Amino acid sequence: MEEEAHGIVIVGSGICGLATALALHRKGIASLVLEKSETLRSDGAAIGIHANGWRVLEQLGVAAELRKTANLVTAYHNVWQQKNKKTSRLLPIRNELRCLKRKDLIETMAKNLPSGAIRYGCHVVAIHQDTGTHGAILTTVDGCIIKAKVLIGCDGANSVVAKYLGLSAPITNHHTVFRGFTRYPHGHPFSTEFLRIRGEEFFVGRIPVTDNLVHFLIVTPIPPTGRITYDVIAAKDSVIEKLQAQDCPSDIIEMLRNSDPETLNVVNNIWYRPPWQVAFGTFHKGIVTVAGDAMHVVGPFIGQGGASGLEDAIVLARSLSRAAAGDYSVAIKEYVRERRLRVSLVSLESFVFGMLGSAKSRVTMLVCIVVLALLGNRSLRHADFDCGRL
Repeated sequence: MEEEAHGIVIVGSGICGLATALALHRKGIASLVLEKSETLRSDGAAIGIHANGWRVLEQLGVAAELRKTANLVTAYHNVWQQKNKKTSRLLPIRNELRCLKRKDLIETMAKNLPSGAIRYGCHVVAIHQDTGTHGAILTTVDGCIIKAKVLIGCDGANSVVAKYLGLSAPITNHHTVFRGFTRYPHGHPFSTEFLRIRGEEFFVGRIPVTDNLVHFLIVTPIPPTGRITYDVIAAKDSVIEKLQAQDCPSDIIEMLRNSDPETLNVVNNIWYRPPWQVAFGTFHKGIVTVAGDAMHVVGPFIGQGGASGLEDAIVLARSLSRAAAGDYSVAIKEYVRERRLRVSLVSLESFVFGMLGSAKSRVTMLVCIVVLALLGNRSLRHADFDCGRL
């Protein structure tokens, strides 16, 4: 049986995994990223990056290149549509917000890593403690044994590393998320604002990427019958039908009709880790820890899931670089302690925002609004967070 040993091993080459590897590389620390797919997973739609995320991308040395791919978004346009009543509020964004194509973000970080830093087709199926070195022993699906002095799980909501730590499985919110891009060859007619429409049975997000490209996100409840489709064309037709029935604006319907079929993506059930799990969960065991969605997966309601993972990367790399005499377990404890409050608040805000969108009673809505006000949602305080220098 093949066996090998490495220093820092990262499971998962998503946004957080690549950011962690790149942050370590900028600190002069080598790492190995294990990716179960045969190629870089650069598919997917888009990710909104606020000021807190751009501070991280600056530290990683990729911000200037990525800014060229996306326009500045200057305001939130929040619309509440309930029965015959519609209210609207424009909220200026004082700091930077741009919507990046996930492909651009992933590929830019990956190309800045050393050759051989990512190993594809390496699916980790089991993790055990190395009693001799107090490290971790990983077993892959093809029987390869990999020993790691430090193990970081950046492998998403269904993380094998999170399971090793004993974390409970994330919970599903029974909604369908339909997302993609619409191209406007002669330029789209929308202003530089992030439009968010909340209806009784839907949520629509529309954000410009460039002058010719718009990203959209539609969230609708899964039907009581439980009928679920993974066919994107069928999902598009279903979403259009639902939105038309609820008097969604015609420009949204037209945007969906003209969407690029190759970019469409449908996700049934939103995974999230409840804020109480994030606040009290076990995020480290010796030299093993988690980051990104494996640690604090949230719904797409406040646009902080990806940026929080980027923050994790900076704090984790900084902590590991300070490890005295290679005492990585202490460094990992420091990382978890530093991130705990921040990701708990982000998780709470996303959770409450999601509840607000589906709340049926006025009491529940009022409680959600009060909590969001206390969290500084209107001032976008969560988006101006600074995790510090690398």
